[in-house]
Amino acid sequence: MISGARAAIGVVLAATALLGFAVSLGLAGSAESQTGTTTTTTAPPTQPPTEPPVEPPPPPGPAPIAFGVTIGGVSVGGLYAQEATEVVSKAYRRQLRLVVNEDRTIRLAPSRLQARPDIPKAVRRARLARPGLALPLDVDVRVGRIREYVRQLGKKLDRTALDARVALVGLRPRAVPSREGRLLKRRAASRAILLALKRNERTPLELGFDVRRPKVTSIAYNGAIVILRGSNRLLLYGKEKLVRTFGVATGLASYPTPLGSYEIVTLQRDPWWYPPPSDWAEGSDPVPPGPGNPLGTRWMGISAPYVGIHGTPDAASIGYSASHGCVRMRIADAEWLFNRVKVGTPVFILPR
Repeated sequence: MISGARAAIGVVLAATALLGFAVSLGLAGSAESQTGTTTTTTAPPTQPPTEPPVEPPPPPGPAPIAFGVTIGGVSVGGLYAQEATEVVSKAYRRQLRLVVNEDRTIRLAPSRLQARPDIPKAVRRARLARPGLALPLDVDVRVGRIREYVRQLGKKLDRTALDARVALVGLRPRAVPSREGRLLKRRAASRAILLALKRNERTPLELGFDVRRPKVTSIAYNGAIVILRGSNRLLLYGKEKLVRTFGVATGLASYPTPLGSYEIVTLQRDPWWYPPPSDWAEGSDPVPPGPGNPLGTRWMGISAPYVGIHGTPDAASIGYSASHGCVRMRIADAEWLFNRVKVGTPVFILPR
C-alpha cells in the first residue's frame, strides 16, 4: 500500500513538472512571437524636426538725432550723422547778402573770408542732445580778414560829396547838380559780418553809411567860356547854346596857357598892366591905361595866377601861340565879351 501511494505521488509530481515545462515553453514562444511582430511591422519612433540655428541679432546701429534738435539754426532732428553733416554744410555755404541800397546787393561767400565751421563737433553733440535742443555752430573766423575785406569794400563804396557845378559834356558846358557823399561805417559792417558767420545767419545785412553833404548845393548857370588852346579859339556859351566864336592868341610853348577849369575872378575896364613875377617881365615898369597898354581896354582875370583874357593892340598875333600865358583878343571883341560875362563865369581851357 505504502509502495503504491509513493508511486502515485511520483506520477503526480512528474506530471506537474511536465506541465510547468510546457507552460514555460508556451510563454517563451509567445514572447518570441510578439518580439518578431514588433520588429517586422512597427516603425521606429520619429524624432522631432531639427530647427535651423538661430542667428544672433546684429549689434544696434547708430540712432538718428532726436527730433527738434538744431545746429546753428538748421534743423537736424531725425537725421543720421552723415545726413546732418551734409545739411549743415550746405546751409553754412550760403552767401551773405550785403545791402548797399535798394538797387544794389553784394553777395559774399564765407569761404572768401576763410571762415571754418566745426561741423563734426556740432554733429557729435547733436547725437547726444535731448529733443528740441538748439546747439550753436562753432566757427573759426579771422577778424583781421573781415576787416581787410571791409576796408577794400569801403574803397569801392565810399563816395565824395560833389558841389553843384558847371562841367563839360564834350565841348558843351552843362550845369551839374550837387551830390551827397557817403562813407561806409567800417566797424559796424565788420561786426555785422562777424556775427552772421558766428551765428550761421544769412538774413540781409544793411550796410550803414555816414553822409557827407556838399558845400554848394545849387548854382545859377548862365553861360561859360571854352578856350581851345591848340586851335586858338574862344567859344562863348549861353545857358542853352553856343553864342559866338572868337579867334584868340594863346601862350608860347615856353609860357603855355594853363589847361583846366577856372572861373573869372575880376573884371577891369581900362586896366593898368603890372609886370608879373616872371623872368620875361623882369625890370619892366607898370603901364597905365592907354593905347600902348598890353592889356588893351578890358581885363578879365581868371583863377589861374597872373592869367586872364584881355584885348591886345597887337591884332597880328591873333590865331597864334604868341603870349606869355594870357588869352589875347582883338580889342573890340574883348569889349563885347566883357559886357556878357561876370565874376564867377566858368572858364574851361582845353588842349585841342
